[in-house]
Amino acid sequence: MGFIKEFKEFALKGNVIDLAIAVIIGAAFGAIVTSLVQDVITPLILSPALKAAHLENLDQLAWNGVKYGKFLAAIITFLVIALVLFVMIQGINRLKRVKEKAADAPAPELTVTEKLLMEIRDSLHNNPRV
Repeated sequence: MGFIKEFKEFALKGNVIDLAIAVIIGAAFGAIVTSLVQDVITPLILSPALKAAHLENLDQLAWNGVKYGKFLAAIITFLVIALVLFVMIQGINRLKRVKEKAADAPAPELTVTEKLLMEIRDSLHNNPRV
């Protein structure tokens, strides 16, 4: 029974479940980024270049019988994915900095009226006879 109990504790530990959720969400996010790059960004960039080279498909590129088009497409896809992720992370970090600045901002200084009202409130609180 000890082995089964230890395995259950290991498998249901919070860190393992958090990691599993992160992997699943990461895979789904990866699919989104891949689709964005392959279906939207890469065709927008490559279509004009392929038309200028009189090619319909990047896979057709060859030199002395060596087809380097797929390799070139893989490099371009990697660079575009890296750029998209960089821009997304940069935006997320910018939002975090804005939130941190708002949280770290000092409280506005009280006006004279607010200070007087606080003194009146404190005085009334300390003297319940009124």
